[in-house]
Amino acid sequence: MQPKGHIQFKLLSIIMIVLLVFLQYKLWYGAGGIKDRMALKKQLAGQTQTNDGLKQQNAELMRQIHYLQNNQDAVESRARQELGMIKKDETFYQVMK
Repeated sequence: MQPKGHIQFKLLSIIMIVLLVFLQYKLWYGAGGIKDRMALKKQLAGQTQTNDGLKQQNAELMRQIHYLQNNQDAVESRARQELGMIKKDETFYQVMK
């Protein structure tokens, strides 16, 4: 027959192992665990890349706005090319090929 202390030690060891396994499971797979954190890191990297691209587009648009606000010839040129506008008393000729 085993001593009472030895049985208690085995029981305590089993309980500690079960507790350790449970805590490890929660750490890796539970809400807010390591698996969730890795997915969020990947999502954050993608969103950061998207934001950087949008920042570059915004900067280019701001340059264009500034250019158009300060350059009347640019506004006229754009109106002619993109909108087909002509000045008063001008004659428009369209050449067909």
